[in-house]
Amino acid sequence: MNTVITIGREFGSGGREIGELIAKHFDVKCYDKELLTRAAADSGFCAEMLQNHDEKPTNSFLYNLVMDTYSFGYNSSSYVDMPISHKVFLAQFDTIKNIAKEGPCVIVGRCADYALSEYPNVINIFISADEDDKVKRVMGRFKDLVTEDKAREMINKKDKQRKSYYNYYSSKKWGRAESYDLCINSSKLGIDGTVDYICDFIERVEANRR
Repeated sequence: MNTVITIGREFGSGGREIGELIAKHFDVKCYDKELLTRAAADSGFCAEMLQNHDEKPTNSFLYNLVMDTYSFGYNSSSYVDMPISHKVFLAQFDTIKNIAKEGPCVIVGRCADYALSEYPNVINIFISADEDDKVKRVMGRFKDLVTEDKAREMINKKDKQRKSYYNYYSSKKWGRAESYDLCINSSKLGIDGTVDYICDFIERVEANRR
């Protein structure tokens, strides 16, 4: 594989697991939470700070400040006064680009598709799932320590956060088909079937590029 794969995902859709299996299939690295560790090392921020602000929405009135500051780099005076949430986004943004430069990989979440919008050989995928399947997966993930109602609440809250974060920092819409190269419901084929379908799609895209 000569492609960087980015994966947007609904909470509970199995997006992380799917990303890991795709990476295993093509024998490349998968970055999810690992990206935070890398961003912490690259930026000098502590890992806890990055985790606390990971894919969290922020105040939209500061959007222009963020974009203007990014254009001039970290050394501008306005960067010093920038909110932590914006600094975390920019640190992840740069780390995503650095990772992509190193070669093929899978990157889960964190507006990776937007960060790499000008890069060649990128395929952007979005994973959704039926609500009941997401609830079952979340309950299983937390070893049945959460009720069905709590699982639904967690899903709604997390997806609202991801949507707000993505729509704020990117010029696209989270979960909308036009924002990605492939959107797939993992409930229809199951995790393994979804992985097989996506891997076949990637191989066909690469063959078409030759």
